[in-house]
Amino acid sequence: MRINLALALLLVASSSLAEEAMTANTLRLSPDQKPPAATIADMAWYAGRWTGTGLGGFTEEIWSPPRDGTMMGMYRMIKDGKPIFYELLLIAEESGSLAIKLKHFHGDLRGWEDRDVSLRFPLVAKRDGSLYFDGMTFERVGNDRVKIYLAIENKKDGSVREEIFEYTRARP
Repeated sequence: MRINLALALLLVASSSLAEEAMTANTLRLSPDQKPPAATIADMAWYAGRWTGTGLGGFTEEIWSPPRDGTMMGMYRMIKDGKPIFYELLLIAEESGSLAIKLKHFHGDLRGWEDRDVSLRFPLVAKRDGSLYFDGMTFERVGNDRVKIYLAIENKKDGSVREEIFEYTRARP
């Protein structure tokens, strides 16, 4: 009994040390942490079209159903009747876990990142129906609503703020 309790406490302590909070609702992988086991089936519920608000404007994401370990997505942000930016996204199985990869584009489709560069967000944790990627959390709120929490770092002073995107599944 004592050994089981000690083992349980050690597992809880080591798992809490393995990840770091970035904001109130986002986590990041610690340098020595391995992403948890996951498959694309863990994100299959997200396939479809989602609309809502974030960053002070209208936002929309459209995701393909899973196929061969991946889902592809696209995002757009509209503010004051103008497209501000777009993203091309990929959720992919990697080494027994998941990662999100994305590239940003200005409203006129000029890329933000260099040609051969994309941003990568490995899975950090799965708990209570939420998936925590590095700096990005998907909190499922029923079948047709989701909250996405995004940690955004200020390059000048290193501060991090949390942005919330609230989406509803759009019906055709």
